[in-house]
Amino acid sequence: MKELEEYIRRFGTVKEGNVLKVDAFLNHQCDVALFDRMGEEWARLFAGKPVDKILTIEASGIGIACVAARHFNNVPVVFAKKYQSINLDGEQYATSIHSFTKQKDFHVIVAKKFLNAGEHVLLVDDFLANGCALNGLIEICEAAGAVVEGIGIAIEKGFQDGGASLRERGYDLQSLAIVDAMDPATGEIEFR
Repeated sequence: MKELEEYIRRFGTVKEGNVLKVDAFLNHQCDVALFDRMGEEWARLFAGKPVDKILTIEASGIGIACVAARHFNNVPVVFAKKYQSINLDGEQYATSIHSFTKQKDFHVIVAKKFLNAGEHVLLVDDFLANGCALNGLIEICEAAGAVVEGIGIAIEKGFQDGGASLRERGYDLQSLAIVDAMDPATGEIEFR
C-alpha cells in the first residue's frame, strides 16, 4: 500500500535497535481516514474468505481492527487483554507473548465466550517483527477451535523472521507495508 509507505517515510522515525516509531498516525495518534483505507485494502486482499470475527491484541491493534471491521460486514472485534481485570469473568483462553517493542513478556487472555469453535477469524495487528504476538493469537484460536482465515498487518519488518515463519507455516499473511531495511543514522527506510 503505497499510501502507507508514504506515511511511514513522512512521519516515521527510525530508532536504534530496529525500532520504527509511527506514533504520529498509527499507534498513539490515530489517522482514522488512513485506517479506513487500510481496512478497505485488507477487505480486497481477503475477498472471498469467510470472516466471522477480527482478533487483535491490546492496545495498538484495537483501532485498526475496529475500523477494518467496517469493511468485513461489521463483524465483532475481539482483543486479547494483557492484564487480568475484575471485570473478566468466566473461562478464558490464555497464553504468554513477548513484546519486541517493550522487551517483556505479557500474559494475554480472551474470554471463551467471545471466541468459539468453527468461527472464521482474521487476525489484525499494527506491527509484525518476530511474530510473538501473532503466534500467541494463533495459539488462542487453536485452543478455541477457531479457524485463522488470514493475518492482516499494517507494517511488517521484513528483515526480521516473523513474516517468513508464518508464511512458511501456510498462513495467508497480508502486510500493507514491508520494511526491508532502515537506518537510524540517516532515517532512511527501504520497502519491499
